[in-house]
Amino acid sequence: MKTTTTLRALPRLLLAPLLAPLLALSAHAADAWVPDLGNGSYRNPVLNADYSDPDAVRVGDTYYMTSSSFNSAPGLPLLQSKDLVNWRLVGHALPKQVPAAHFAAPRHGGGVWAPCLRHHDGKFWIFYPDPDHGVYVTTAANFSGPWSEPRLLLPGKGIIDPTPLWDDDGKAWLLHASARSRAGVNNILTLHAMAPDGSRLLDAKGKVIIDGDRLPGYRTLEGPKFYKHDGYYYVFAPAGGVEHGWQSVFRSRTIDGPYEDRIVMEQGDTPVNGPHQGAWVRAQDGKDWFLHFQDRKAYGRVVHLQPMAWQDGWPVIGRQGPKPGVGNPVDTHRKPVAGQAIAVPATSDEFDGKSLGLQWQWNANPQEGWHSLSARPGHLRLPVQAIPESKDFVRAAPNIVTQKLPATTFTAETKIELRDPRDGDRAGLILNGQSYAALGLRQRGADLQLVYTTCAPFRPRCAESETVLLQKAPAVLTLRMAMAEGANARFQYSTDGKRFADAGAPFAATKGHWVGAQMGLYSVSDAARPSGATLDVDYFRVTP
Repeated sequence: MKTTTTLRALPRLLLAPLLAPLLALSAHAADAWVPDLGNGSYRNPVLNADYSDPDAVRVGDTYYMTSSSFNSAPGLPLLQSKDLVNWRLVGHALPKQVPAAHFAAPRHGGGVWAPCLRHHDGKFWIFYPDPDHGVYVTTAANFSGPWSEPRLLLPGKGIIDPTPLWDDDGKAWLLHASARSRAGVNNILTLHAMAPDGSRLLDAKGKVIIDGDRLPGYRTLEGPKFYKHDGYYYVFAPAGGVEHGWQSVFRSRTIDGPYEDRIVMEQGDTPVNGPHQGAWVRAQDGKDWFLHFQDRKAYGRVVHLQPMAWQDGWPVIGRQGPKPGVGNPVDTHRKPVAGQAIAVPATSDEFDGKSLGLQWQWNANPQEGWHSLSARPGHLRLPVQAIPESKDFVRAAPNIVTQKLPATTFTAETKIELRDPRDGDRAGLILNGQSYAALGLRQRGADLQLVYTTCAPFRPRCAESETVLLQKAPAVLTLRMAMAEGANARFQYSTDGKRFADAGAPFAATKGHWVGAQMGLYSVSDAARPSGATLDVDYFRVTP
């Protein structure tokens, strides 16, 4: 049966392909950052949030990514994309950090450092380092999980940034870097023989195959990723430090060297400082791409996507810079795969589901009873936890629940109610870093106060200062944090949800320990026992 198209319908059909990108963009107008420009191109960063030390693979027509998560739990975020530009957060590989008892308290700067994601033998593998315990391995048949209980493959302090390689002859290998803070050495990459099933290492000591101390100008060589291509063994590894370093590549015809080295990407005349450490991914059409991070201090380490080309057996990442063979980061570029739906990791949460949004992470391993979405439907209930060590230092509380900053400018708004508080209970909105700011309610004697707290200067243990904004505050308040360029946050409050007043001068956010600042909610008391008070949160909305 034939179908016919009327003349009246024809313009609509012709316009549809042109309108589709605009409609998709309008659907995401409430998102703080959208990398897809809607015209077949993208802008960097493709993830404008703290997905530090990214690693990625392609399986079929789908791309998969994970990143470091340090002390936050759940850890090892799992991101998925069809085009390397539009990413969705689909889960976490690590529900709780191990050893569980060690991570019952916040371990700022510890936990999951740079992981390596691979797909081999029909399953996904993540090799991740804990600088205080060693290298762990976890696997899954399906990327979104469940993932196996992490198994300690290589115990020891200061063993970081592992990367496996399964060779063509059936042998398997593990390469890693070292952290001077724990191991006493750094700037070296060490190779171990590994059982092909990843169950154990076949040599305990390993062999240093790349020594940065022997290379002119090299320092802090780390973050390796191991590949084999066209008969060469390639090690992609950053050097020079997080904020100002570069991306190097090493190659050899034999796995244990000797290796030649070349710088393949550096900042050049771009604003992208320290462009390095990430993943080489080959798209369905055979073209190559590189995902890497850029350290933006309080905003964390955001993820960029670069085109990658080959010259004389060496990769050039980004656009060709003024130095032959050395690339510089691109600002915009054509997408690797056209026609995919726009997607970004979630930020806002109405708390009307059966579980917390995947964007939320705790300051330490979560415990039973820390939150409920069923006690008051449509609200997140956070019981006020008794944490004596949080006195004058709320950052010590393990039950702070936060998410990453999603862009350089945005507004976060939440509506809270503190129910049945007792003396010393406090709860509200927090911007958490090594220095932090918090706006919330506190019970002091017979009064429920609205208090603006800042903790500075920037250091591992800052000193709290507070301003009482309302001596007798209502139990229900709407709180806002408006983030401006330069990571300056202005906190505001409203008693009616319509008219807002400033809590104080803008607060200059600072990074955490190896992470960017995080925004979220706290509910804590310095009392010895919990009072039974709860913080009920109606919503948490993030807008441009």
